[in-house]
Amino acid sequence: MKKYLIAGLGNIGEEYEQTRHNIGFKILDALASASNISFKADRLAFKANLKIKNKELVLIKPTTFMNLSGKAINYWLQHEKIPLSNLLVVVDEVALPFGTIRLKGKGSDGGHNGLKNINQVLGRQDYARLRFGIGNDFPKGSQINFVLGNWSADEAELLLPRMQKSQECIETFALAGLNIAMNTCNGK
Repeated sequence: MKKYLIAGLGNIGEEYEQTRHNIGFKILDALASASNISFKADRLAFKANLKIKNKELVLIKPTTFMNLSGKAINYWLQHEKIPLSNLLVVVDEVALPFGTIRLKGKGSDGGHNGLKNINQVLGRQDYARLRFGIGNDFPKGSQINFVLGNWSADEAELLLPRMQKSQECIETFALAGLNIAMNTCNGK
C-alpha cells in the first residue's frame, strides 16, 4: 500500500485554535472528521491514519509549534519510510487572497516560518505544499497580529466550502498524483 505524509501546519494550544495560522490543523481535522477517524498524540505530532482506496495517508499535526515543523515532518517521513515525493504540507499563505487554494510541487518558503524550518531540516524545497490563502488585509507592521488573529465573521462563514475543496485536493494528490491535483485544484 502506497503511503503519503500529509502535514497540516499550526500551533498547539487553545489560544491558537481558531487563528488563521492554524488552517493546516483545521483542514486535517475536517478531513479526519469526515472520514470518522481521530488524531492521537504520538511522537512530535498528533497523528491519524486514513485509508483511501489503495493508499494510506498518514496525517500529522506537529506539536513542535510552527517554527519547528520540520523536525516532526522529517521524523515521520523516516519512521513511516515515505518518500519526499509523497509529502504534502498544508499551510496558510498571506500572499494569496482569502480562500484561494494553490497546490505546488516545490518553492521557496515565501517568508513562512514553518516552511522555512522544513526547508532547513530537509535541506531541500522540492516537496508539495497546499497553500490556503488567508489574505493580507492588515496595516503595515501588523502581519503577526493578523496571522495569529481569529477569522472574521465573514471569513468564518466562507471557510467550510474552501476547507472541503482543500480536502478534495489532498485526496486527489494521493489518488491521482501532483500534476492532476494541481490541474483540478489551482485557479478554481
